[in-house]
Amino acid sequence: MAGPRKVGETGDRPDLLTAVMFVGIGALGLWAGRDLTMGTASAMGPGYLPRIVCWLLILVGLAVGGMGLFRAREDIAAPKLRPLSVILLSIVGFAFIAEYFGFVAASVWLLVIGSLADRESRWREVILLTAGLTAFGALVFIVGLGVQMPIWPFWE
Repeated sequence: MAGPRKVGETGDRPDLLTAVMFVGIGALGLWAGRDLTMGTASAMGPGYLPRIVCWLLILVGLAVGGMGLFRAREDIAAPKLRPLSVILLSIVGFAFIAEYFGFVAASVWLLVIGSLADRESRWREVILLTAGLTAFGALVFIVGLGVQMPIWPFWE
Protein backbone atom coordinates (compact mmCIF):
# COMPACT_ATOMS: atom_id res chain seq x y z
CA MET A 1 0.00 0.00 0.00
CA ALA A 2 1.33 3.43 -0.88
CA GLY A 3 2.22 5.85 1.86
CA PRO A 4 0.56 9.22 2.37
CA ARG A 5 0.81 11.64 -0.52
CA LYS A 6 3.03 14.64 -0.18
CA VAL A 7 2.05 18.12 -1.28
CA GLY A 8 2.48 18.49 -5.03
CA GLU A 9 2.22 14.76 -5.82
CA THR A 10 -1.32 14.96 -7.18
CA GLY A 11 -2.62 16.32 -10.43
CA ASP A 12 -2.44 14.14 -13.51
CA ARG A 13 -1.02 16.69 -15.97
CA PRO A 14 -2.32 15.05 -19.19
CA ASP A 15 -5.84 14.88 -17.73
CA LEU A 16 -5.67 18.49 -16.57
CA LEU A 17 -4.46 19.64 -19.99
CA THR A 18 -7.25 17.65 -21.64
CA ALA A 19 -9.77 19.27 -19.31
CA VAL A 20 -8.50 22.76 -20.16
CA MET A 21 -8.74 21.96 -23.88
CA PHE A 22 -12.29 20.56 -23.62
CA VAL A 23 -13.53 23.49 -21.53
CA GLY A 24 -11.73 25.96 -23.79
CA ILE A 25 -13.12 24.52 -27.02
CA GLY A 26 -16.61 24.35 -25.50
CA ALA A 27 -16.41 27.95 -24.30
CA LEU A 28 -15.05 29.09 -27.68
CA GLY A 29 -17.94 27.32 -29.41
CA LEU A 30 -20.48 28.98 -27.12
CA TRP A 31 -18.89 32.37 -27.81
CA ALA A 32 -18.73 31.78 -31.59
CA GLY A 33 -22.37 30.69 -31.71
CA ARG A 34 -23.72 33.36 -29.39
CA ASP A 35 -25.70 35.03 -32.20
CA LEU A 36 -27.37 31.81 -33.38
CA THR A 37 -31.00 31.30 -32.44
CA MET A 38 -31.45 28.50 -29.90
CA GLY A 39 -35.05 27.50 -30.55
CA THR A 40 -36.72 24.67 -28.64
CA ALA A 41 -36.46 20.89 -28.73
CA SER A 42 -39.49 20.70 -31.03
CA ALA A 43 -38.43 23.64 -33.24
CA MET A 44 -34.64 23.65 -33.16
CA GLY A 45 -32.84 26.76 -34.29
CA PRO A 46 -29.40 26.80 -35.91
CA GLY A 47 -27.72 27.22 -32.52
CA TYR A 48 -29.50 24.40 -30.71
CA LEU A 49 -27.22 21.45 -31.44
CA PRO A 50 -23.93 23.40 -31.37
CA ARG A 51 -24.83 24.87 -27.99
CA ILE A 52 -25.74 21.44 -26.57
CA VAL A 53 -22.48 19.95 -27.87
CA CYS A 54 -20.45 22.84 -26.42
CA TRP A 55 -22.05 22.43 -23.00
CA LEU A 56 -21.36 18.68 -23.15
CA LEU A 57 -17.71 19.42 -23.97
CA ILE A 58 -17.50 21.72 -20.97
CA LEU A 59 -19.11 19.11 -18.68
CA VAL A 60 -16.77 16.37 -19.89
CA GLY A 61 -13.80 18.71 -19.41
CA LEU A 62 -14.86 19.51 -15.87
CA ALA A 63 -15.33 15.81 -15.07
CA VAL A 64 -11.95 14.83 -16.51
CA GLY A 65 -10.25 17.75 -14.75
CA GLY A 66 -11.93 16.96 -11.45
CA MET A 67 -10.78 13.35 -11.58
CA GLY A 68 -7.32 14.43 -12.73
CA LEU A 69 -6.89 16.62 -9.66
CA PHE A 70 -7.02 13.60 -7.37
CA ARG A 71 -4.91 11.18 -9.38
CA ALA A 72 -1.22 10.70 -8.81
CA ARG A 73 0.95 13.22 -10.56
CA GLU A 74 2.02 12.28 -14.05
CA ASP A 75 3.97 14.66 -16.20
CA ILE A 76 3.21 15.32 -19.83
CA ALA A 77 5.51 13.42 -22.16
CA ALA A 78 7.24 15.20 -25.01
CA PRO A 79 5.20 14.99 -28.23
CA LYS A 80 6.31 12.43 -30.78
CA LEU A 81 6.64 14.15 -34.14
CA ARG A 82 6.47 11.07 -36.37
CA PRO A 83 2.88 10.07 -35.50
CA LEU A 84 1.74 13.71 -35.64
CA SER A 85 3.24 14.27 -39.07
CA VAL A 86 1.93 10.94 -40.44
CA ILE A 87 -1.62 11.68 -39.27
CA LEU A 88 -1.43 15.21 -40.68
CA LEU A 89 -0.18 13.83 -44.01
CA SER A 90 -3.00 11.28 -44.13
CA ILE A 91 -5.69 13.92 -43.47
CA VAL A 92 -4.30 16.44 -45.97
CA GLY A 93 -3.89 13.67 -48.52
CA PHE A 94 -7.50 12.61 -48.00
CA ALA A 95 -8.69 16.11 -48.87
CA PHE A 96 -6.72 16.27 -52.10
CA ILE A 97 -7.30 12.66 -53.19
CA ALA A 98 -11.06 12.84 -52.55
CA GLU A 99 -11.40 15.72 -54.98
CA TYR A 100 -9.59 14.04 -57.86
CA PHE A 101 -9.85 10.28 -57.27
CA GLY A 102 -13.04 9.83 -55.23
CA PHE A 103 -14.02 8.66 -51.79
CA VAL A 104 -12.71 5.09 -52.01
CA ALA A 105 -9.15 6.10 -52.96
CA ALA A 106 -9.15 8.89 -50.37
CA SER A 107 -10.43 6.61 -47.64
CA VAL A 108 -7.86 3.94 -48.43
CA TRP A 109 -5.12 6.60 -48.34
CA LEU A 110 -6.36 7.98 -45.01
CA LEU A 111 -6.54 4.61 -43.30
CA VAL A 112 -3.40 2.98 -44.71
CA ILE A 113 -1.14 6.01 -44.34
CA GLY A 114 -2.68 6.84 -40.95
CA SER A 115 -1.89 3.32 -39.73
CA LEU A 116 1.81 4.04 -40.27
CA ALA A 117 1.67 6.32 -37.23
CA ASP A 118 1.51 3.21 -35.05
CA ARG A 119 4.62 1.07 -35.40
CA GLU A 120 2.76 -1.92 -33.96
CA SER A 121 -0.03 -2.01 -36.55
CA ARG A 122 -0.35 -5.28 -38.47
CA TRP A 123 -0.99 -5.19 -42.21
CA ARG A 124 -3.68 -7.87 -42.18
CA GLU A 125 -5.71 -5.89 -39.64
CA VAL A 126 -5.10 -2.62 -41.50
CA ILE A 127 -6.31 -4.10 -44.81
CA LEU A 128 -9.42 -5.68 -43.27
CA LEU A 129 -10.34 -2.53 -41.35
CA THR A 130 -9.66 -0.35 -44.39
CA ALA A 131 -11.98 -2.46 -46.55
CA GLY A 132 -14.73 -2.45 -43.92
CA LEU A 133 -14.49 1.23 -43.01
CA THR A 134 -14.29 2.33 -46.65
CA ALA A 135 -17.40 0.34 -47.55
CA PHE A 136 -19.22 1.57 -44.44
CA GLY A 137 -18.22 5.20 -45.09
CA ALA A 138 -19.30 5.03 -48.73
CA LEU A 139 -22.68 3.56 -47.80
CA VAL A 140 -23.35 5.99 -44.96
CA PHE A 141 -21.97 9.25 -46.32
CA ILE A 142 -22.21 8.98 -50.11
CA VAL A 143 -25.26 6.76 -50.55
CA GLY A 144 -27.18 7.33 -47.32
CA LEU A 145 -26.53 11.01 -46.58
CA GLY A 146 -25.92 12.09 -50.17
CA VAL A 147 -22.57 13.80 -49.61
CA GLN A 148 -21.54 15.38 -52.92
CA MET A 149 -18.35 13.41 -53.52
CA PRO A 150 -17.72 10.85 -56.22
CA ILE A 151 -17.16 7.29 -54.99
CA TRP A 152 -14.68 6.60 -57.83
CA PRO A 153 -12.90 9.05 -60.17
CA PHE A 154 -14.87 7.68 -63.12
CA TRP A 155 -18.23 7.42 -61.30
CA GLU A 156 -20.01 10.74 -60.86
